[in-house]
Amino acid sequence: MQENVVILDIDYVTYEERPVIRLFSKKGDENIILIDDTFEPYLYVMSDDVDECMSEIKDNIDVVRVEKVIKKDFQIETEFVKATFKHPQELAKNRDALRDLESVIQIREFDIPFYRRYLMDRDVIPMTEVTAIGEEIETFLDMDSTKQDIRIIKLTDELQRVEEYPQDFRILSFDLEVRNPHGMPDSSEDEIIMIGVASNFGVNQVISTKTNSEDRGDFVNQVASEKEMIEEFVKIIKDNNVDIIVGYNSDNFDFPYLKDRAKILGVDLDIGMDESDVKFIRRGYSNAASFKGLIHVDLYLVMRRYMTLDRYTLERVYYELFGEEKIDVAGDRIWEFWDSGGEELDTLFDYSLDDVVSTLKIAEQTLPLNLELTRIIGQPLFDVSRMATGQQAEWFLVKQAYFDGEVVPNKQGSNFADRASAEDNEGGYVREPEKGLHENLVQFDFRSLYPSIIISKNISPDVMTLGEIENEDDYNISPEHGVKFKKSPQGFIPSVIDKILQERFRIKRQMKESDDPREKIALDVQQQAIKRLANTMYGIYGFPRFRWYSFECAKAITSWGRQYIKSSIKKAEEFGFYAIYADTDGFYAKYRKE
Repeated sequence: MQENVVILDIDYVTYEERPVIRLFSKKGDENIILIDDTFEPYLYVMSDDVDECMSEIKDNIDVVRVEKVIKKDFQIETEFVKATFKHPQELAKNRDALRDLESVIQIREFDIPFYRRYLMDRDVIPMTEVTAIGEEIETFLDMDSTKQDIRIIKLTDELQRVEEYPQDFRILSFDLEVRNPHGMPDSSEDEIIMIGVASNFGVNQVISTKTNSEDRGDFVNQVASEKEMIEEFVKIIKDNNVDIIVGYNSDNFDFPYLKDRAKILGVDLDIGMDESDVKFIRRGYSNAASFKGLIHVDLYLVMRRYMTLDRYTLERVYYELFGEEKIDVAGDRIWEFWDSGGEELDTLFDYSLDDVVSTLKIAEQTLPLNLELTRIIGQPLFDVSRMATGQQAEWFLVKQAYFDGEVVPNKQGSNFADRASAEDNEGGYVREPEKGLHENLVQFDFRSLYPSIIISKNISPDVMTLGEIENEDDYNISPEHGVKFKKSPQGFIPSVIDKILQERFRIKRQMKESDDPREKIALDVQQQAIKRLANTMYGIYGFPRFRWYSFECAKAITSWGRQYIKSSIKKAEEFGFYAIYADTDGFYAKYRKE
């Protein structure tokens, strides 16, 4: 059978001692889980004697197979041993044993998670449509299509991407209000008094055991108990087949609190596509609330990367985005409003609904960019929305390396010396602003300054030369530090940035030519996402945990940047202008009166 489905999420399970990929997908209102047991985990091994290395691995390590492959290592074609394992856990268990083999110099790509490896190797992009060919089955492990509202398809062919077009997703925002008379809410004793929900499919309400005044609208859904409140929340998600659930600080507060209260009250939060409960997965320095096939996005984390503010409260972010004040109730007074009833209770209901409506508006403003980043990076939206910008850029490069036949370097670690060196980089040129009120200013701004420097000067670790050189004409040599980069061939990272910038310029031309407002919006989101990735690339050269970390590259980029901005200011002075402020990639100037 053949079905066109939209991929939402991915994981893997173990069946008969083998890893099985599960792709949580949808076709309209149908929930479809694709099963693929054909993919195997692997890593690459470097050795001076590949044949000897293959024999040593076979004799000492439990592998499915070893084979000799030609891949690129910093653009130089190199023989590697590709070692394939039965299960990702076997790969992880044998990493140290592999390193200890006498013929092994280094192992590579051992730390790429299995599900991410699958997405890259099979060119499957989450949140996009694919054609799935396979056999429909009734059950698989704890999934049962006759008991659960799902279809299960065991793939017989590799997935094929369908020509892209904007996907519409069912989005629900939610927020909890808690009665907290003793200060910080304690889930072991402080009850949930309201659950607000807002959506892009018509459900907008506050679920509570109390109700508001008749003249304040009928948006309150009154139930008999806190237990019924949580059950009604679960029912709304299931009945409306939600694709994306968003909250604000929901990783740290709402979902952990809801899970605790649900457990105390005996309610199942079985809102995953396979009716699984919430799980908390380590992402960065904190835990992220995850559901199978229901994508949870915490907008608090997104907004910390989306804009630069002094604080990131929902009220502050909403005002910055929309220029409107939202209803606010001090957290330590929520219980007083609840207990007092009357006008204050009405205000609390209004506040609860305003919270989720505001959160939904922020989601509708920012999710398109995150969806586009998901498409470009090729990793799940759940992960992308929690990645720092440097991580997003790195996974994009890892994906591009696969398609270029390049084996990615290992992370170099982050010892104190690395961090101290990184802090020594002078950074971009800044001229403090001239105090006063200025009129008739001109602005000069470089287009994509640092990405352009990386491309034009071919700044990349694989073409960098630290020793003596014979002919300076064959190199780009950075000012101040004299770091040398071959003019050819084009380095890996400059080649990737060059491609994506050309794609951005193509999209911007397409925007100008388009007469379709919807297409213009979609294209604008695409070019913004590409711009963010490109502008991130230069900064992560100086981050010691970056796979392509190079402090020399980071220094060279900023030194050329300072040179360009200073020379531009000097050139402007020749025409009678003088700069009153400069920062990294541009400056403001006034005309000097005689």
